Amino acid sequence: MPNGMSEGGAFPVKRTGILVIAVGLFIFLLYLYFFVPFGEFSATIQQADPFFYSLAFSVMLLSVVFHSLSWQGLLRILSVRSSFSKAFQFTWVGSFVDLLVPAESISGDISRVYLMSKESGENAGKVVASVIGQRVLLMVITFSGLVISTIYFAFRYHPPMLVLEFISVIGAGTVVAMILIFYVSRKRQVTDRIVTWIVGLLVRLSRGRWQFEGLKKSAEKMLSSFHDSIDALGVRPSRLALPVSLATIAWLLDLMTAFLVFSALKVQVSFSAIVIVYSIGAAVQTIPLGIPGEVGILDVVMTILYTLLGILPGVSAAATLLIRILTLWLRLLIGGLIVQWLGIKALKAPITSG
Repeated sequence: MPNGMSEGGAFPVKRTGILVIAVGLFIFLLYLYFFVPFGEFSATIQQADPFFYSLAFSVMLLSVVFHSLSWQGLLRILSVRSSFSKAFQFTWVGSFVDLLVPAESISGDISRVYLMSKESGENAGKVVASVIGQRVLLMVITFSGLVISTIYFAFRYHPPMLVLEFISVIGAGTVVAMILIFYVSRKRQVTDRIVTWIVGLLVRLSRGRWQFEGLKKSAEKMLSSFHDSIDALGVRPSRLALPVSLATIAWLLDLMTAFLVFSALKVQVSFSAIVIVYSIGAAVQTIPLGIPGEVGILDVVMTILYTLLGILPGVSAAATLLIRILTLWLRLLIGGLIVQWLGIKALKAPITSG
């Protein structure tokens, strides 16, 4: 059962989770109270153009469509049968779980693998390869955008050295993460040791309900399928052209969501600044802070970054609030509705390993 899923197919929000979210919101409110001019913040919110904000909402939905198409393209390369409808639904479920269960984006990926494996009847190893492949594509695209935008912004606007140092740290961390993912994906001996350790841990936690040999055999089948699929993705790189193009469009639409929010506030902002804040925000969300959706922490980080990049504090806070309504709260709402609509049947049967 994927992390965060109950036996009934729902994703329960525990009291501790609600409390943590409340604390995060309180942190953001404290930041607004002490560091943001309320008059500037309030005036900016009040002048928001409903048309452009509705357009930002539409673009946010369209970005999920292209993320789903990119994933479906990778699944097709690996001969995993999947309709766009299912890829779209499971992408929403993965986003929902990522936001609700703070596990550095792992929970959402596990959920997508589980649901797609059940739906397609294929070995979960193939689906894992498609999910990791998509994650690497997005990391490469985001990192490339961050480098290009930082160079342009640095020469054009001369931002504070603190911002450039922060970007350098984020960039270095992204490179290390990509190298680790590539290394683990290509080295069968390494992944075999990791899987053996995980299987042993699961057996100990199950207190005798699972047997090591049986679980290890199933894991080995899944692992073999995963490595074969990773190799298949690299055999003919030209086949990746469509998924890469779709992922790039999805990334651009994510950026356009923030750009249209600033347009709704009638504020001119450099597109490169949006790329920088988006890239750093994506990196912050991978830090294990234990806060669902990084509520409060990410809001403060985004507000500070926009301010350091030359936008007035009140405007930065207003834009951050409106962006997060679209990228956090509405995604939680829509994802939760899709989870409920999918219901119990999609979440109860075990993943196939053969």
